[in-house]
Amino acid sequence: MSETILQEGQRRKDGAGKPETAASARVRIRTVALPTEHGGWGLMLEPVALGLLVAPSLAGSFLAVATLGAFLARHPFKVMSGDRRRGRRFPRTVVAERFALLYACLALAGLLAATATAVSYQFILPLLLAAPFAAVQLAFDAKGQSRALAPELAGSFGLAAVSTSIALADGWPLPLAFGLWVILASRIVPTILYVRARLQLKHGKTPHLSPVFLAHVCALVVVAALALLKVAPLLVVPAMLVLLLRAASGFSETAQRASAKQIGIRELAYGAMNVLAIAAGHLLAL
Repeated sequence: MSETILQEGQRRKDGAGKPETAASARVRIRTVALPTEHGGWGLMLEPVALGLLVAPSLAGSFLAVATLGAFLARHPFKVMSGDRRRGRRFPRTVVAERFALLYACLALAGLLAATATAVSYQFILPLLLAAPFAAVQLAFDAKGQSRALAPELAGSFGLAAVSTSIALADGWPLPLAFGLWVILASRIVPTILYVRARLQLKHGKTPHLSPVFLAHVCALVVVAALALLKVAPLLVVPAMLVLLLRAASGFSETAQRASAKQIGIRELAYGAMNVLAIAAGHLLAL
């Protein structure tokens, strides 16, 4: 979602194949150090915010720092891997390498601090389970294929595991903690398919809508089953129903007038709604 919404229409003008000039040698630090896609920030903040809302702890705060470091490291990694793939080394390549190392150190420091302060080491389990999904995303990043569906789904799915780790670091039971991951994944996967279909439609293409609606219906069924099993709060069911209704109305003529930026902002709002619903359901036993 982060790649398809807010990098839409952007093209990197890095001077590949051209002689380097004094102007091109100047490096805009912000473009190398910080990701520009707001959707990516939303996908990172959702599991962190959810985990800290339902299971606040010192270890959870350190895991939030580790997540931030890992998230930030991805952008300079893409920059430097793209330059290396072209066989060129620009001044920005050096800057990207340094920022990637800095963020990786921040992630490692947060993880070590969480290990020292967590109730148990169980919080490491979801991180290990999520590692292959993160590896898939980084592999596609290295090949310059970040916008493909597979890395977007894999990276977002893996990132949702942070909520489970934060809960386990505070001593939550395994079923309830892993329920957070499943609930977030049930929002993220259909949302990515929905957003990609919306953008395809804006580009004059004919998207396949069946997978979009099927994913939303399956997500609703999954969270309803979790609620019946007392693994998820009942309040999550209407929140997921809202997402289904959003998808049902999202391809109308009126909805199609929204820009890519507007679609992204609305999805941030839906993500916040979902997090608040899950948190309220757990905290208020609803």
